[in-house]
Amino acid sequence: MILRLFLFLFTPVLFATALPAAELHLGAATVNITPDEPVALSGQRRVRISQKPETPIFASALALESRKGDKGDTVIDQAIFVSCDLVAIRQGILDKVREKIAPRLPDFAVEKIFLSATHTHTAPVMLEGRYALPSEGIMQPAVYADWMTSQIADAAVAAWEKRARGKVAWGQSTAVIAQNRRPFYADGTAVMYGKTDTADFRGIEGQEDHSVDVLYFWDQADTLVATVINVPCPAQEVEGGSSINADFWDPVRRKLRENHGDDLHILAWTGAGGDVVPRPMINRAAEARMRKLRGGITRLEEVSDRVVRAWEEAYEGAKNDIREEVAFRHAVKTLALPYRKVTPEEREAAAKEAIKYQNDPAQKWNLRWNQGVVDRYEAQQAGTQEPYEMELHVLRLGDVAIATNHFELYTDYGIQMKARSPGIQSFIAQLSGPGSYLPTERAAGHGGYGAVIQSSQIGPEGGQVLVEETVAAWKKLWAE
Repeated sequence: MILRLFLFLFTPVLFATALPAAELHLGAATVNITPDEPVALSGQRRVRISQKPETPIFASALALESRKGDKGDTVIDQAIFVSCDLVAIRQGILDKVREKIAPRLPDFAVEKIFLSATHTHTAPVMLEGRYALPSEGIMQPAVYADWMTSQIADAAVAAWEKRARGKVAWGQSTAVIAQNRRPFYADGTAVMYGKTDTADFRGIEGQEDHSVDVLYFWDQADTLVATVINVPCPAQEVEGGSSINADFWDPVRRKLRENHGDDLHILAWTGAGGDVVPRPMINRAAEARMRKLRGGITRLEEVSDRVVRAWEEAYEGAKNDIREEVAFRHAVKTLALPYRKVTPEEREAAAKEAIKYQNDPAQKWNLRWNQGVVDRYEAQQAGTQEPYEMELHVLRLGDVAIATNHFELYTDYGIQMKARSPGIQSFIAQLSGPGSYLPTERAAGHGGYGAVIQSSQIGPEGGQVLVEETVAAWKKLWAE
């Protein structure tokens, strides 16, 4: 019944062929997306103004194209991925990037580009109206978004124009980065970042995925050109800060470039991890003691060291299986996902909260958060609510399956996808869109931030549709 309601709108796969493998052509580029003026930061309810960056933030692009024929002139498929040190890919950002790329790359199908965010909570606000911001003294969100999307377009174009025959390998290791942040209690509730040293604490709610999946790309001279690192955890170690910061990806990049060359392009993909962060809910004192005993390293250093060690371990194995020709397919589909139903009780509670904030300009974030629930309920009751449309990218690269989604997707969904994937390895790039939470049925029952109706547009019903359709789309690529 559910599956009949949600139809795919297919974007045709250009240059499709039944040939199983082809030459891989690739190019990569990285651009700085750090503003040179003070900006407001996204990711918290309160207004934070970054006066000076603590670290730069970047967008890194990887262009892939597969070709066949005696002269390698028959194009099979293509893609451009861009990893961005942003909290999410807000509404309209991808469209702006595509508009700027289209006239510059007439031989590239712009629907084959996707962006994804690392979910650092110390990156600039990109949309107007989300916070009550000063009108002077800062770069306004729309101005930043216009400049930033131009930078991203430049990276994508540079990566595409640099493409040449290359090589690829893939590997996997493990590292404890993701740690579930939702304790639950005897009364059946859960609280994000809740206390665990109380008598009513009953456990940690959800799964954690400790896999680190990596793609490695070389040119024909065997120089390591680019890498994609998929960690199922958002970059939220320094999330409460008031300065621009790329979070743990900054030291990861610096350490990998020290070891493998300054020109290495590093794409960071956040895997399904809407209910996790890189900070522990238990064993905090023991971890702090061990960091002190190991020279007083910070948690940021600890987390980045774990990622780098996993990358190096995977590299040792992956470089023994480097491919010059691989099967490469890229399908783009629009999923129609059902909105999470708003109950009358949820509508009334949200309306009461919205009233508290409607006359206080400083509470714009909280007003919007609650008023959105009221608006959804009214559209739901009037029968005018259309399904949520999400652009899904699914790819096959040799034995690797890749899929995107818009959400802060709870870990359970990613684990389902990986377990049922036809690929030997599977990469999930969440936050390729606006980034609302997509909780599990268990989490929705427990409530709390990240699982209440205000936090999510799509609920467990839509989450399961997302899993089923992603797996089906992967299997279709393998069946070609």
